[in-house]
Amino acid sequence: MPAKSPAGSPLAAQHRTAGVTGGSHVSGAVRVGIFGVGLETYWSQFAGLHDRLEGYLGSIADTLARGGVDVVNAGLVDTDARAARASEIFAAGRVQMILLYVSTYALSSTVLPVVQYAHVPVVVLNLQPEKAIDYERFNALGDRGTMTGEWLAFCQACAIPEIASVFTRAGVPFQQVTGTLDDPVAWREIHEWVEATRVADVMRRNRLGILGHYYNGMLDVYTDPTQQLAAFGTTVVHLEIDALKILRRQVSGKEAEAKLTEIRHSFEVSPECPGPELDRAARTACALDRLVAENALGGMAYYYEGAPGSEEEDLITSVIAGNSLLTARHIPVAGECEVKNAQAMKIMDAFGAGGSFSEFYAMDFADDVILMGHDGPGHIGIAEGKPKLKPLGVYHGKPGTGLSVEMRVKNGPVTLLAVVQTREGSITLLVAEGESVPGPILEIGNTNSRYRFSPGVKGFIDAWSKEGPAHHCAIGVGHIASRLRKLAAITHLAFVQVC
Repeated sequence: MPAKSPAGSPLAAQHRTAGVTGGSHVSGAVRVGIFGVGLETYWSQFAGLHDRLEGYLGSIADTLARGGVDVVNAGLVDTDARAARASEIFAAGRVQMILLYVSTYALSSTVLPVVQYAHVPVVVLNLQPEKAIDYERFNALGDRGTMTGEWLAFCQACAIPEIASVFTRAGVPFQQVTGTLDDPVAWREIHEWVEATRVADVMRRNRLGILGHYYNGMLDVYTDPTQQLAAFGTTVVHLEIDALKILRRQVSGKEAEAKLTEIRHSFEVSPECPGPELDRAARTACALDRLVAENALGGMAYYYEGAPGSEEEDLITSVIAGNSLLTARHIPVAGECEVKNAQAMKIMDAFGAGGSFSEFYAMDFADDVILMGHDGPGHIGIAEGKPKLKPLGVYHGKPGTGLSVEMRVKNGPVTLLAVVQTREGSITLLVAEGESVPGPILEIGNTNSRYRFSPGVKGFIDAWSKEGPAHHCAIGVGHIASRLRKLAAITHLAFVQVC
């Protein structure tokens, strides 16, 4: 039996110093390997072609570097020997993805070895220098050699089917971007593939804490932590409520006062909030910060009840403010021990979209919107206006009383994400794009917003439910379905977009 690794132990410290902090929604620059391809025979036949194509490759690498990408450029690969060398360069550079720029026609035997054993995402760049050959100028060149050299600079599409065929037969997954070197649509696609690779790395490095247990009887929420590791690489850390209890006992008055100042800065605190409740929330928030730091957590799912009147109940009924602050600091916290949704929230946050814990509240057929929200923590970083902190005499469906967050997600485009566990035991990313719209909400001390979807209320909820998600989802700002689709492709997960 392996030795235990308690919070604060050398092993936990090792995770922190190794950079597995998880809290940030970024994980540094993505290391991207890039290479171009060509046929060595061409260089002596067509003067200037090699330098021209190498210039195009350098331009792509420079554009990526200016965007914050850590570029490893292996140059033009045109022989078997250079293919082997490029493979070694990428291995030594520990690249996280490979961009293959199809400079001109190339033998597939010089392409496959570069990527075959890298086991990282591969994106083929089918980018012409311009939208079309200048036919009049081309035909006026006269010299057949010059004409052929000019044509070969536009010959990207010639090699694409061969490369695709060989990659498919060799079992090398790949993606493709087609356009021109200055095509903004193509460049948006490239940047999204790089960003999806970064988010996949965030998920791989993430340490997800599970505090407590599932909400009893909520069968859709139950999941397999091993499946999450297999799908995303996420490490699951099981936490003890007693550890949080001890940490709260250690909070000093000075620490609690500083946290209370942060709470007042982050929330519009209702005058109805009793002083003792605010102090309780502040002390618990300090303890949560310590729990996250000592276990190097990048997210958490929790639920607990405790015996009536116990210290455990007193603790767990005061976590909402602290969990909301953590979520805004890129450490998303999902209630009711919804592990799958903690993962969805982490993905959304890693894309910079936020990701607030939510469920369906009610349908408004008069305005053709659906009300969605949740009791407990929300992503206050994407709130419309300042979120409110209110006292609740009862937590609906849960024991105890305490403070709760009331907020609505910013008006404008939004994306919903659910991490779905299928009957077959696989993972699907379920996505919908819609709008957060103004209008009346339920002022009940919960996160709550009005959302409109293109199929209408009935069409949306029927299509969404048909895919079999749990009743929770993560809501983020902006329309990012195309980026989520790329993340699914990179992590080899199914993807469904209902609107």
